[in-house]
Amino acid sequence: MEVTEPVAALWGAVILSGLYHGLNPGMGWPLAVSAALMERKNSAMPKALAALAIGHFLSMALILLPFSLMASLVAWESQIRITAGIFVVLFGIYLLINRRHPRILARIPPSKLALWSFLAALAHGAGLMLVPIYLGLCAPENTGMNHEAATTLMAGNAGAAIWVAGVHTVAMTVAGGFLAVLMYLWLGLKFLSKTFFNLDIVWALSLVFVGAFGVYSAAEL
Repeated sequence: MEVTEPVAALWGAVILSGLYHGLNPGMGWPLAVSAALMERKNSAMPKALAALAIGHFLSMALILLPFSLMASLVAWESQIRITAGIFVVLFGIYLLINRRHPRILARIPPSKLALWSFLAALAHGAGLMLVPIYLGLCAPENTGMNHEAATTLMAGNAGAAIWVAGVHTVAMTVAGGFLAVLMYLWLGLKFLSKTFFNLDIVWALSLVFVGAFGVYSAAEL
């Protein structure tokens, strides 16, 4: 299947958003550094990163899979994309107003990193950032479809949701893993504690931007 420029750009956005999530300490890479330093084993870091990746992937899939059903409603495709974009914008505005981290995340023990990553991605709206991009990838070319074709589209959209979640998670893990290895091997936890950066405002603004872009692109159809 030939990949058009708009589709390639959307997949690029999936990868870039994954790299962005990985660089954000709120998605958990400092926990991988802490795990390696506390256990004093190099093998602890890849295990921690794998747990974070599993939790993040499941969170992305949980958000995207329901939209695979809605994306099959071809007649309402633009309305669904606009509604999803507006919701993402509103969630970004909410995070700008309320910057407190959910207390439940602090109560999860370090041994349950996958659960922590799953809940952290939900709480920060990481999956929501992918929704406008994913719906753009699922935009149907044909609006006059019968039931059989709609069923086929639904199955394809579900597969696309898994691919988007997977590609995004791989990019996130690569970026977060790079920073974790850098901190662990050369800079250390002391440097991390002194230079820890907070991207909460940038994160919230990026949600607003992605949601607004989703609304704009859907309205242009």
